[in-house]
Amino acid sequence: MNKKDEDRITSLLDNGVKTNVFPGAVLLIALGGEVIFSKAAGVLSTAAPHADVRVNSIFDLASLTKPFATTIALMRLVDKGVLSLDQTISEILPFPLPDEKKGITVRLLLCHSSGLTDWKPFYIDLMKYAPEKRKGILREGILSEPLIYPCGKGAKYSDLGFMLLEWIIEQASGMKMDEYLNEFIYHPLRLDRTFLINKKAPFSLHEIAATEACPWRKRIIHGDVHDENAYAIGGYSGHAGLFGCAGDLFILLNMLRGHYYAERNDFFRPETVQMFFSSQNIVKESTWALGWDTPSKQASSSGRYFSNKSFGHLGFTGTSVWMDLEQDIMIILLSNRVHLTRENTKIRLFRPVIHDMIMKSVFS
Repeated sequence: MNKKDEDRITSLLDNGVKTNVFPGAVLLIALGGEVIFSKAAGVLSTAAPHADVRVNSIFDLASLTKPFATTIALMRLVDKGVLSLDQTISEILPFPLPDEKKGITVRLLLCHSSGLTDWKPFYIDLMKYAPEKRKGILREGILSEPLIYPCGKGAKYSDLGFMLLEWIIEQASGMKMDEYLNEFIYHPLRLDRTFLINKKAPFSLHEIAATEACPWRKRIIHGDVHDENAYAIGGYSGHAGLFGCAGDLFILLNMLRGHYYAERNDFFRPETVQMFFSSQNIVKESTWALGWDTPSKQASSSGRYFSNKSFGHLGFTGTSVWMDLEQDIMIILLSNRVHLTRENTKIRLFRPVIHDMIMKSVFS
């Protein structure tokens, strides 16, 4: 990629700020496992107009928690033989299940084919209870929710399924998910700006992007998790609560890349990573692999040029990652598009445009 291409990409990123796609953003591009572009634009908060975003600024990663926390933890438990993808939750969870849920497996939860609905505002009722009781009440509530289709017979992106996966990680490992990830993944990789939040972030607000002016909490969310259900239970669950910077996500993604290509085997067996990146094809119309998405045939957020051997994920706050395993490129885009309001959806059009520009610049 030449200087002219870099300038065009930088200009588009800056224009995203000018046209209110997001107040601030960081874009990182890597090719062949090496970073070739890293830029920041905009501000961390409109309340602090001089607090510029830096390339190492920390963002609420929202649903990137699913692949970069929950899925990686499960990948290790499967790799070590502690869990099987086709184990049913009735074998793992210490809770009586109705018959319709006894066939739900770890695999079905990971590829959003469990039959659980996508989202529910549990937080409204949870706040009536003592903080230490809320996560248990939430989990029992999820298991009491009726399925919206028989398990394995449909595909519906589900926060609820990943909330259960956090519980499964705890049962299988005997550790809390944040402790498990810190011990076996984050600390060994020296990720010093990535964390699952517990109540408050362990960094100054000058280093963290603000999110929404929350009508429920009646304040601008800054240093707290944006997701209301995660907030109600202390900060994180399997679906949300991971904070981090673009550089740390690159390290995580590049680690997985190295295992996929069998260039390394220090964290996982290569075949485990290859399996998790594979589309499951349990449901014909589903694009889901194990904890990761693949490009849809039409109007994919990845744009027009990512191959079928690609995987990625989006986060509600305005974050995304995409990696093409055939062309060996990864694009990380972190933003705070929900600041000040989640009604700002301009990023839906912005993402494929900037992805297409990058792919044409790198491979033309």
